[in-house]
Amino acid sequence: MSRVQDAALRARALKVIPNGMYGHESVRMLPASFPQFFSKAEGAYIWDADGNRYLDFMCAYGPSLLGYRDERVEAAARAQAELGDTLTGPSPLMVDLAETMVSMVEHADWAMFCKNGTDATTMAMSSARAQTGKRIVLVAKGAYHGAAPWCTPIPAGTVAEDRAHVRTYAYNDVASLEAAVSDAGDDLAAIFASPFRHDAFIDQEAPEPAYARRARELCDQTGAMLIVDEVRAGFRLARGSSWSELGVQPDLSAWGKCFANGHPISALLGSDRCRDGAGAIYATGSFWLSAVPMAAAIETLRIIRESDYIEHTVALGERLRVGLDAAANKHGFTLRQTGPVQMPQIMFADDPDFRVGYGWAEEMLARGIYMHPWHNMFLCAAMTEADIDATLAAADAAFAAVAARRATLEPHPILVMLAAAQAEHG
Repeated sequence: MSRVQDAALRARALKVIPNGMYGHESVRMLPASFPQFFSKAEGAYIWDADGNRYLDFMCAYGPSLLGYRDERVEAAARAQAELGDTLTGPSPLMVDLAETMVSMVEHADWAMFCKNGTDATTMAMSSARAQTGKRIVLVAKGAYHGAAPWCTPIPAGTVAEDRAHVRTYAYNDVASLEAAVSDAGDDLAAIFASPFRHDAFIDQEAPEPAYARRARELCDQTGAMLIVDEVRAGFRLARGSSWSELGVQPDLSAWGKCFANGHPISALLGSDRCRDGAGAIYATGSFWLSAVPMAAAIETLRIIRESDYIEHTVALGERLRVGLDAAANKHGFTLRQTGPVQMPQIMFADDPDFRVGYGWAEEMLARGIYMHPWHNMFLCAAMTEADIDATLAAADAAFAAVAARRATLEPHPILVMLAAAQAEHG
């Protein structure tokens, strides 16, 4: 595959963008052959700047739920764009969208809109503190809740005071959660939780009902707010709240990524238990209430309610998981496939430094399949059985190629550097 245009863009970017790229879409921690820049997308596929096409299992890190440029969603967006987008005040669509989300999410009595997941999680934290008059917020160790100073995984440029009242507990560990709540004393504002444990570099983990219920009980006992961060998993696991099947309803939930099928919008939903707190904070942005993403969201939510997109992606995910296990075993590999099948995490057993996983991801990319070696992935509704079968055929060849050069595989240099730094600092 040609990389001429991508290489040229990287060289230009280095001159005008710090490090040439930043954030979660930087490929500095991916195999060297992974492209940084993309030119277009359609359905389940993306094209890089050199015109190479890939079946995309990252779905833009989650926003593509129905498939890129779904015509139904794009038609709604175009119709609103002809009327206006970012205006002096919000479009009437803001009320329509709030009513729609409140009707779909069981615990929600109200909605507020913003642009990114970090906006929504930060608003949730601020609302909880405003409602309770307390300071301490509990988050699961290793959980990702955004890139603000209070939660960023890379703390360069932050100060200790940014996290002075953020404390951790172990996800799914009731005793750890209880101890953290006890340590917070009478200053606990909120407990954050993800719908399931989807941290990078590790096997994914479904929530234990006892953990979810205990989190709810502890919030009820202390007056704290229970916050479920739905940004990554929202509407991929359920057509409403992800924890509803556990019988647990949060007070607040943060949403983003896919509910407008790629158009930029996120949301904070909440119950009346935290209405006053949400109403007391000052949260705003020049583009937060733009109308085009709201039109896209309303149409996406209609499709979510009326189509079988979840059932379709689950069926495809099960087909993929079974087929990958069979292909891996054929070539002497054992996979660790975890997480919901529609949000798969695929790693290799006996691969502590990820050299095999990196090698396999690179071989898959060379065969037109974009998969990630250490981040959870996503299936979209535009994928077909033929796409999954093509993936399995590519995987069979990729396993064979990795087996042939397994002795020469080396760990990624960035991972080596990070591991050394972690060891140095304990």
